[in-house]
Amino acid sequence: MEKTREWRYPLCVFLASVCFSTGGLFIKMIPWSALAINGARNLIGAAVIGIYLLVTGRKIIFNLTVMIGALSMIGVTTLFAIANKLTTAANAIVLQFTAPVFVILFVAVLYKQRTGKADIATCVAVLLGVVLFFVDGIRAGNLWGNVIAILSGVCYAGVFMMNTGKNADAISSCFIGQLTAGVIFTPFCFLETDFSFPVIASVIGLGVIQVGLAYILFTIGIRHTPPVTASLLTGLEPILNPLLVAAFYGEKVSTLSVIGSVIVVFSIVAYNVYLSKRRKPKNSVLEG
Repeated sequence: MEKTREWRYPLCVFLASVCFSTGGLFIKMIPWSALAINGARNLIGAAVIGIYLLVTGRKIIFNLTVMIGALSMIGVTTLFAIANKLTTAANAIVLQFTAPVFVILFVAVLYKQRTGKADIATCVAVLLGVVLFFVDGIRAGNLWGNVIAILSGVCYAGVFMMNTGKNADAISSCFIGQLTAGVIFTPFCFLETDFSFPVIASVIGLGVIQVGLAYILFTIGIRHTPPVTASLLTGLEPILNPLLVAAFYGEKVSTLSVIGSVIVVFSIVAYNVYLSKRRKPKNSVLEG
């Protein structure tokens, strides 16, 4: 790999984060149920990734690890879509971004791995930020949306763990998970009544940009992007997502949610940078 071309890979990760961040805006703009939106966007996203696999000649891998990763992917996309309908875009994406905390807990419980000081400090800091979200959620009536967003983070942690395990293949898990979610939930679209051009354009944009193109760019870029750089670039999503929704949809974010967002995002990014400097990870997490 020529050093003069190394900039292309971080650029792909950056562009993937930008694509991922459009999810909140698109979902807010589509007046469909969360399940209908999730079905349509995953079916379109699977088609985009399927074309990419055909063009590049990559084969889809089927094994237990890939399938569990695919199930986690279905959970992430479905719960995230529901959370976006029940709470603010900022709450939904930042609470999903708590996934590394659940990875720490899963590893400690399932693999009896000792928890370090950095792990504990991160969990405490993120918990503080989450408490602020839930205090705000009770006041604003967004409590259930925040709960579902947290569950989305749990599934996101499952994606991380399965895609870094033995015999894992991230792009296969993405394709299988998205295709399955598309087949299961797309029939909900027939219950909708608004099929105007802006709605259909938003659905297509969601599937092509936020799902298909985002995952393709991410899988290309993450292979040769330094871990610290990747951690910082992927941390852009929970910042850009609510900014886009605020700018183009007019959704306001409360002071408590802003404080909680800063605490959660800073804690997770700092933790990822710390881990990246300690050791080079085998793989990296895909966005949900």
